[in-house]
Amino acid sequence: MEEKDIQTKTAQTAKLLFSGGAKLDPPYLLWKEFNRELANDFSRFITGNLYSRTVLTIQERQMAACAMLAALKATDELRLHVNAALNVGCDPRKLAEIFFQTATYAGMPAVNEALTAFKEILQERNEWPIK
Repeated sequence: MEEKDIQTKTAQTAKLLFSGGAKLDPPYLLWKEFNRELANDFSRFITGNLYSRTVLTIQERQMAACAMLAALKATDELRLHVNAALNVGCDPRKLAEIFFQTATYAGMPAVNEALTAFKEILQERNEWPIK
């Protein structure tokens, strides 16, 4: 794929995932404070190449990311990806179910942290309580 095409896909996918909803800064902004070129490389790989693949839908990718981040108790990243998941149309009830399933693999503290972050994002988006 041509560099220009990757840049276009990166911008389109980033806009889809990270614009709207809760006011959260994507990690890219932090990365580029340290190394703009490396930040661009990471962004093109993650958002332009990986997230734009069509084997999984963008919703499935976001649900997988949320499950993994919940299990890792990576709350800041989880907040970002919960918001992105909602931006691309993931069902909040399915996200809640994913977080409850985390108990089997990562324990109840991971569930509690994920649900707390999820509720905060829903409240920021004026989407709490879940309907």
